[in-house]
Amino acid sequence: MPRLTKLPWIPSEQQWLDVLSVFRDEPIRNRVMLALAYDAALRREELCSLRTDDLDPAHRMLRVRAETTKNRLERVVPYSAATGVLFSRYLAHRSTISRARGPLFLSESRRNHAEPLTLWTWSKVVRRVALAAGVPRFSTHTTRHLCLTDLARMGWELHAIATFAGHRNTDSTMTYIHLSGRDLAEKLNQGMEQIHSWRVDMLARLGSDAPVGGRS
Repeated sequence: MPRLTKLPWIPSEQQWLDVLSVFRDEPIRNRVMLALAYDAALRREELCSLRTDDLDPAHRMLRVRAETTKNRLERVVPYSAATGVLFSRYLAHRSTISRARGPLFLSESRRNHAEPLTLWTWSKVVRRVALAAGVPRFSTHTTRHLCLTDLARMGWELHAIATFAGHRNTDSTMTYIHLSGRDLAEKLNQGMEQIHSWRVDMLARLGSDAPVGGRS
């Protein structure tokens, strides 16, 4: 029997905006977690396992330790300036909960105050936000799908995306990238425009270099 592979779901632009609208009212911890999950294409365990010394605010770089990854591959990836601002605000807030180095994201509940945030707690946060935004298909893995697809839309090479994602081979990366027919058509049009421009340029050069006299 042939193996059927379905494309991963990613939100439309409006659905993404709806999710962000709800997240704006979330505590700073949850907002920076969503930002990092998207910016660095982090899996749920990679995100929740981050430690205070895994991020380099000066260079806006994030280290994903091998022991937290699915395939035991360490990687170092950048994050955006906007996320850097959120991260700085979260660090100031975190210091009111605990000044100890260690797990970056801490529980603020009375029951587990200052304990490391669990995977299940983050899943519950995302599920609650997704339902409130009216986008029930949005999950903790959606941001990773969306980030990798956006990198493909921006023209990143497949091998670069695979490295960013921490994949051992590009076959895994391809299952994460969701390019619509419109995306592919735009890429084709851009490619054809470049080819056309190159051919016209070469013809122009031939014309300028051609001898004045005709062939006998």
